[in-house]
Amino acid sequence: MLCLLRIENFALIDQLELEFVRGLTVLTGETGAGKSIILDAIDIVLGGKVNHRVIRQGAKQATIEATFQVTAEVQKWLQEQEIDLLEDGSLVCSRELSIAKESLRSRSRINGILANRQLMAQLRDRLVEITAQGQTIQLMDSSIQRELIDLYGGDSLLQQGKVVASAYETAQAASKALQKRRQSEQTRLQRLDLLQYQVKELESANLSDPNELEQLEQERDRLSHIVDLQQLSYQAYQILYQNDSEQPAVADLLARVESILIDMTKFDEGIEPILDIIKTALTEVIEAGNQINAYGDGLEADPERLSEVEERIVLLKRICRKYGSNLDEVISFYQKLQQELQELNDSGQSIEKLEQEEQIAKDILHKTCQELTQLRQQTAKKLEQQLVKELKPLAMDKVVFACQIDPCPPNATGSDRVVFYFSPNAGEKIQPLASTASGGEMSRFLLALKACFLTQKINRER
Repeated sequence: MLCLLRIENFALIDQLELEFVRGLTVLTGETGAGKSIILDAIDIVLGGKVNHRVIRQGAKQATIEATFQVTAEVQKWLQEQEIDLLEDGSLVCSRELSIAKESLRSRSRINGILANRQLMAQLRDRLVEITAQGQTIQLMDSSIQRELIDLYGGDSLLQQGKVVASAYETAQAASKALQKRRQSEQTRLQRLDLLQYQVKELESANLSDPNELEQLEQERDRLSHIVDLQQLSYQAYQILYQNDSEQPAVADLLARVESILIDMTKFDEGIEPILDIIKTALTEVIEAGNQINAYGDGLEADPERLSEVEERIVLLKRICRKYGSNLDEVISFYQKLQQELQELNDSGQSIEKLEQEEQIAKDILHKTCQELTQLRQQTAKKLEQQLVKELKPLAMDKVVFACQIDPCPPNATGSDRVVFYFSPNAGEKIQPLASTASGGEMSRFLLALKACFLTQKINRER
């Protein structure tokens, strides 16, 4: 706490020494009386910005010195900075301002040791909290009022707030997972319908041989030209083996050659290899003639089979146009569809399970929010009593203050909407703080609120 403030040649002040006692100190006075100068001096001695105008007119040097009784936290920080306390355990911050050749010089010290701006900024945060008038506007915000309740409640309430935040995050994650699953379920069902249709179509096509289309096209060509094949096979048979015309068949000609060569071997045995070739050729021509004759005899027109083949070819070509450039690709695609269909039927958590998980998460969030609400209600009653007590010395002895906690949809901060209600006189209707308190009343209200928090902090440290 601030114990003593000494000011010399600062702004309008020639010399001033203010001593502060434990508890609440209020500076009052008319506009221009110097209240802001005192606050400016405290700000500057702890590293605030300065300019030439802060030095009293006609003076070349100004000095501000503030003495504090420090907490254990500040003592620890001073030890880390290797700065010793004074003999009485106090801390003295001083700042000297001087003008030399139209430039402003500044020196800050902590217990006589020079300190730079960064060091003073660290110490400032540990010693004082300076609040501007604009901060009273923040008190109008319901979310700020809720935060004040939580801070006033201390560790137990803040810890429960973290539990609620965690439960809300879990509930949100469960809801998102369910929503995503529902969206994916719609996509999955649409994909499933398509796959089932495609698999059924390909399954009914009874695909197994990638060469089936080529084989069917060959069979179709054969069945479409039965008469031509019969005529041509008969012509080939006559040429090879038995010719009805006056022209000799190939077999007859080879037989003549064979007879000639047999006669030649009587005079030259070297002809025998050639004779063997002719004998073999004759045997094969006779066999070829018999086979082509049997082939021709076996040819029969089959319109039904031709129709079946043509229908099958049309089907396979249509399948290829839809699912691949050839049957090999179509069969491969069919196998992939079957695998994907099985995966879609077996994939992911069921919607029912995700709905159960979401409900469990919401139940936990609801329970933790209820516990947080109970803590806030207890804290609100305590704050109401203490705040009214702190306002009485500030000419607001008839004030009525109430902290109302209304339910709202659960979120990361709980399921409460906190509203401060205020009436300057007990006989008047109590209304929300934002719509009733005047500027001066708001300033005193903020001052009393800070006193409540300070008292609560001191009590906790004890």
